[in-house]
Amino acid sequence: MTRVVLVHGIAQELKGADTLLADWYPALCDGLALADGVGVARQEVAMAFYGDLFRPSGHRALGLPELDASDVQDGLERDLLLQWWESASAYETRVAGSDATARVRTPYLVQRALDALSHSSFFAGLSEHLMISSARQVRRYFSEPEIRAAVQDRLARQVTVRTEVIVAHSLGSVIAYEALCARPDWPDLTLVTLGSPLAVRGVVFDRLAPPPTGGLARWPIPVKAWINVADRGDAVALVKRLAPSFGGRVADVTVHNGARAHDVRPYLTARETGQAIGRALKGR
Repeated sequence: MTRVVLVHGIAQELKGADTLLADWYPALCDGLALADGVGVARQEVAMAFYGDLFRPSGHRALGLPELDASDVQDGLERDLLLQWWESASAYETRVAGSDATARVRTPYLVQRALDALSHSSFFAGLSEHLMISSARQVRRYFSEPEIRAAVQDRLARQVTVRTEVIVAHSLGSVIAYEALCARPDWPDLTLVTLGSPLAVRGVVFDRLAPPPTGGLARWPIPVKAWINVADRGDAVALVKRLAPSFGGRVADVTVHNGARAHDVRPYLTARETGQAIGRALKGR
């Protein structure tokens, strides 16, 4: 019965499929209603939940050691935090920018990034531990094959012959893209990506499977239409347009999400998102 499959992003490990669906489904319906009135029943919507795969197992101590700047690993974790910082400072006046020119790893530079990001709209209220954990989830997805396979399997379990659209937010767009590329036998469907980091060179784009060739990523065969929605101030979606990296068939759309540019709920309530999903539901 699943017509719409939703795929969440980072930092959802303490939630669950029903918890997220209770939050996403009303926003999804609001966007559809604002667009053209197309409706979808809750039993026709599924959440591809994988957050528990990043949740630490039980521990005898009173808690796990808190992560700080000295725990940030060189490579993807560090580069991602610094890119988030650079992007957030470009769009938010309350986020201090970096005047550092050296790219060498120092806890001081990472600490400055964490301090600055704590004032950004997306990371406001999150501890250093959670910000580092968010970057670590991205690093683990790309560097641990068993995690990558298990996450994609969670999505594959939700896709049926009746699925008409996959709506993927943040890291979820990476998961959806790779799963669609790996399964050319899936039914034709529409892909809607929200706040996607897919085109970010160095940290995401160059790590995709299958790997891009000549600066262009492969088109996922089951996708008959791809609409990418981004807010100009979204610090996680560092590159707002996917068409130059994934082909001219991607329709890049800009929306305004207010203060919380990366939050999935204003993405879902946007008329443009509702129109994209509504067209997919009408088209079958």
